This record gives sequence, structure tokens and C-alpha cells, in this order.
Amino acid sequence: MKVDLLIKEAMVYNSYFKQFTKGNAAVKDGKFFYIGIKGSETFEAEEIIDANGMYLVPGLIDIHLHIESTMVTPATFSYGLLKNGVTTIVPEPHEMANVFGIAGVKEMIKASKNYPLDMFYAIPSSVPATSMETTGGAIEIEDIEELLQTEDIKCLGEIMNYYDVISKPGGKTNQILAYITKNYPELIIEGHVPKLLDLELQMLAFAGVTSDHTHQTVEGMKERIAIGMFLEIQEKSMTNEVMNYLLEHQVDEHFCFVTDDVMADSLQNRGHLNVLLKKAIAMGMPPEKAIYACTYTPAARMRMYDRGAIAPGKLADFLLVSELNSFHIQKVYKKGKKVYDEAISYVQEASSRQFPDYFYESVSMGKLEVADFHVNLPQQDGNVICRTMNVKNGSTFTEEKHDELLVEAGKLQWETSAYGLLATFERYGKNGNSARGLIGGDILKKGAVATTYSHDNHNLLVLGQNKEDMVIAANAVIQQQGGICCVLDGEILANVPLPVGGILSEEPLAIISKQVEHLTATLHTLGYEHYNAIMSLSTLSLPVSPALKITDHGLIDVNKGKVVSLVVE
Repeated sequence: MKVDLLIKEAMVYNSYFKQFTKGNAAVKDGKFFYIGIKGSETFEAEEIIDANGMYLVPGLIDIHLHIESTMVTPATFSYGLLKNGVTTIVPEPHEMANVFGIAGVKEMIKASKNYPLDMFYAIPSSVPATSMETTGGAIEIEDIEELLQTEDIKCLGEIMNYYDVISKPGGKTNQILAYITKNYPELIIEGHVPKLLDLELQMLAFAGVTSDHTHQTVEGMKERIAIGMFLEIQEKSMTNEVMNYLLEHQVDEHFCFVTDDVMADSLQNRGHLNVLLKKAIAMGMPPEKAIYACTYTPAARMRMYDRGAIAPGKLADFLLVSELNSFHIQKVYKKGKKVYDEAISYVQEASSRQFPDYFYESVSMGKLEVADFHVNLPQQDGNVICRTMNVKNGSTFTEEKHDELLVEAGKLQWETSAYGLLATFERYGKNGNSARGLIGGDILKKGAVATTYSHDNHNLLVLGQNKEDMVIAANAVIQQQGGICCVLDGEILANVPLPVGGILSEEPLAIISKQVEHLTATLHTLGYEHYNAIMSLSTLSLPVSPALKITDHGLIDVNKGKVVSLVVE
């Protein structure tokens, strides 16, 4: 009997029993044909692999992530993932959609084709994330309909504006949910529901949201599972309490592991979904169960029944792993073809101008001046009570605090206070909005940083301890059509150009990872004390992440879903 590939003497993972069994596997037409004890006496194979006792594991599947968070193109992302054993992903391009609308989604999908990695897209559902920010583009119901009709779509991406779902029955988010549940009742709807419990949580479920990937607690997980929500566990949720709960209860069908956001240097130096798999094993989860949560359950969640297991008829996406606890990947195969071998040089081919010309011209604003970082107030002199945004290492959530600051000649004297200034500027040439706030806690203590990589609106965000450095950092980013720039005492210390939409680099992973690594080290040198300083910085403008954030409309009280003043009335 002729087959394309025969893998002999492997420890084959069986997803249905969650165990390994010694045997052989035959591959035909890109799919598994047979798994068992029969070998060369039965099959005439074009290629034979002697696994020599290595572990045969399904390709890893990540169903919730944003390619733009790594600040690379789909081509670079594919290169980075394959060597880490990830063979299928479901990315949601809401960052690019915030910059370019439906064109951003379509161009990301187009740029994802013709690579070994399977990239099935989620439609961004919350662009903009709220009505309290200006973006370059938006995704409306007609855009969602067009994407469903023209592209290979797996789900409706995370519903981010949970406040609107709960409090605004006629709002845009509820209109989208009503449209989908009526016209596409089988379409999976992903959720973003941080901290919600009881009635508010069940209101989201009633509206059609059936998953959550945000920071989990045991209490929150129990409530979500109890109402039929699927849990997508990212690394920051892998606390001892959460992992013990997943280990001690029969909830294997109700969760998987996802990455959500991975920095370029982390992808290059640590890995991707395999990092979470190895961490789960190190925290006491049996390898068989950890593998299940990175292969079978994510495939089942997205109804990708052709993968996620090693069985007849399933896609021959698989890894050969030499040691299970360390999950050392030696080879990766996609549809029966080898795409990575650690014994062979694995070099990324350089490519440029992968997008339309106007994608490289998305920052439409003039240079800033020192006056742009004044905080002008009606009160001429005296003290005022101000809202301040407090950042704490360990979370991208912030805390609102109040403090007294001095006003002289109508200007808030923030530079002599205990706080830095956080300013944001609309960069699409639509309205010229800008806003300013005070920030403290585990942020930089000197110099400045400016970025157009600021979730999700990706306006120009500038954080600093003095106006002069803030001007230099901001203008460097504007001039190069996007990126992240750190300045101290008038000198640029680190710079990451992001010319594609102001959020992506076309540099190879090896180069962009070094740039990001240096940027992170620089932020730490300037005093930013955070486990993920870039993500902390970029989410200061995310108005769906508690508790106090900033957009070009002003300071946002996320829990109340409204703009609030800098000065406390």
C-alpha cells in the first residue's frame, strides 16, 4: 500500500485517551492515514522517518492572538512560529483595522497567504474599541458582512466594549451582536470580559459572547465555566491558584492556552505557545494534559475538526519532540511536509513593501513643540486636586488616585511634581484632538518615550518627565512614520521604526527582536519597572482595560465608560 510518509518507532500522542502509545504513523495526501503497529511490511512509503522513540505530537494551535502585537508582518510571524511548533493560528487584526479599517483586515489576510503556517482570521468586532477615541478606520456591520462573504473567517473577534453591552442596548456593540446572532447563529463570538461576575457576566453570555481570555481568577473561572463560557488561558493567568484548579477539576474540555500578545524579542528568545505548554508542565500539569490544551481543545473551540489530533483523516501537522518535560522540538511538519529541522539552518528571507504604498504614510500630523506639553488650566494660581493614573508592575490595569498639584500663571506645574505627563495626539489628520494626564507608579522616572504603537487607536502617545525630551521623542516618531523612541537629556537612546501603519516593522525577526530588546532595556534604565514595559506603555491608551486610561478625547474612567476631567471637581 503506497503512502507518502511513514514515521516509525514513535511515541504517538492520542488525543482521545490523552496518552502516548508506541507505534507507527502513515501519511497520505497531507493527512494521517494510519496509526498503529503496521510498518514497512504493509506500507510502501516515499519517505521513511525513524523517530527512534521520539514523541509524535500534533502541531500546536493558538486561537487568540494579534500578529501586530509582535510588531511584525504575517510573513515574519509565520517564520517565528513554525520553529516553535505552532502550525495553525486564528489571529485578530484589530490593530491594523484601527489604522485602516476593512482595508487593514483584507491586507493582513492577503499578506498571510502562501506560507506554510495556516492563518485563519477573526473579524475585529470592536473597531474602534469605544466611541471615546479617534481611529484611522472603523469596522461596521457592512464590513463584517463583506468579510464573512469574501474571506475564510473563523469567528467574530473579541467583544471588547463590555460596558456598552451591559449599559447601552442600542449601542454599536449590541447592534453587531444582534446582527450576528440573527444572521450567523453558528458563528463563534469571542469575548473580552475582565473581572465581570454574576449578572454582568451573564448579560455578556446572553448577548452571545462565549469565551474569555482576560486575566483569570479561580472565582471568575468557575463562574465562566458554569455558564458555558470557554476559557482561553494566557501566561499572565497561569498563577498557582489557577493552574491548581485546572489540574484538580474535570474541566479539560473548557479551556485552552493562548498567547494573545507576544513581543518580538520574546518570540525570538523564548518562543510562543510552546512557552505556555512548557510552563504548564513545569507547574505540575501532566504533559499529556498540557498538549491537549494546546492542540485538541483550541481546534474544537474553533470547529477545526480536521486538525488538533493524530488520527486517520486529520491533517498531518505534527512535531517530533525528543524530550517531553522540556518539550524539545526537533522537527516540525505541516501537511506531511517538513518545515523546520533544528539540524538544518533556518534563515528568514528578507522582504519589503508587502503592503500598499499608503500603508507607509499613515502618520498625518506636523511636528510638536514644547507648548504642546503645557497643561493649561482656567485657574491662574494655587493648588488643584488632580486625577492621576497609577501603574503597577504585574498588570496592565491602572489605578486612579487623586493628588494636589501647583498651578502658576494658568499652567499646571507637573514637571516639579511627583508625576510624569502622559499626552496623546490624534495622528490621522481627522480632528487634531489631544489630551493630557498625570501618571505615576512603576513608570519611567526620567527622559521620555513616544509611540504610535498604542492600543487600540494607535494615536501618538508620549510619556515623559520633561517637555524637551518629549518633543524630541515625539518628532522622531512622526518623522519616521511611526514607531517607538526613547530620549534622555536630548539624546535618542533607543528607536524602533514601525513604518507599516505606524505599528509594524518589515525587518527580519532577528533584527526587530534586537531592537525591541534594546528598547525594553532602555525603558528599564529610565525607570520603567514593569514585567512587560512596552505592553504596559501601549495599553495606557486602551479604554477598555481598567481603570483610568487616556485617549485623544481625554481621561477615560473605564469602569464607568465615560470621559472624566483631569481636575477633580
